[in-house]
Amino acid sequence: MIKVDGLHKYFDDLHVLRGIDLEVQKGEVLSVIGASGSGKSTLLYCVNGIEQIQEGSVYVDDVDVHAKTTDLNKLRQRLGMVFQQWNSFPHLTAMENVALAPQIVRGLTKEEAKDVAIKQLEHVGLGDKFDVFPNALSGGQQQRLAIARALAMDPQYMLFDEATSALDPELVGEVLDTMRVLAEEGMTMICVTHEMGFARDVSDRVAYFHEGIVEEIGPPDQIFAEPESEHTKKFLAKVR
Repeated sequence: MIKVDGLHKYFDDLHVLRGIDLEVQKGEVLSVIGASGSGKSTLLYCVNGIEQIQEGSVYVDDVDVHAKTTDLNKLRQRLGMVFQQWNSFPHLTAMENVALAPQIVRGLTKEEAKDVAIKQLEHVGLGDKFDVFPNALSGGQQQRLAIARALAMDPQYMLFDEATSALDPELVGEVLDTMRVLAEEGMTMICVTHEMGFARDVSDRVAYFHEGIVEEIGPPDQIFAEPESEHTKKFLAKVR
C-alpha cells in the first residue's frame, strides 16, 4: 500500500501541496486529474523520493520514503516511474535500454537481463523492435519502451506522470492501451493524466486536485457524473 499523510511541499515560498491525504491499495488504479500547477506531478515525485517534503509522511509498504535511513535506490525498485519524456539512451538499442538497469541494480547476468528485456518488450508490443535504436522509434513506441524499462525492474507499483502529454494525438492510444493492459493484470498504478476517457474507464478511483489539495476523490462514475465540488464541476466542464 502507498499511504500519504498530511503531505506539504514547498518550492521556496510556493506552497504546492497543502496537506495531502491519500491511500492506494494493492491492485488499485488511481487516476489524478486537475489543472496544470495543481500539484499532481509533484505528488508522484514526493512518493518516489525525487522531491523532499517539508511536512507529513509518505509510506510505501510500511517504509517511510523520506526517513534518513531509507535506501531510496532499493525502494525505487518497487516503484516504476514513467515520465512525460521517455529519456532513452540513444546509443543503446531497445533491448539494451531495457536490460541495462536489471544488470546494474538487480544484479542479473547479461543473459538473464536479456531474457527480462525480451519479455517486457513483447509485453508492451515492441517484440519486433529489439535491435532498433530509440531515434528510429515513434514517440508512442519510445514511451512504450520507457514503460518496458520500468517493468524490467519488477516493480510492485507504477507511477505515470502524464505519460501521453508529449505525444502527437494519433500516438496517444497505443500508450493508453499498454497502460490498460497493466491495469487489467492487476498492477497498482497512480496515473497523473489529462486523458479523461482513460481515467473514467480504467480507474478504480479518481482524485481531483485543486490548488494543492485533494478537492474530491471517489469512483469514476461519481466524479464524472455527479461531482460534489464546484471546482470539480468547472474543471470537467472545461476539459469536456
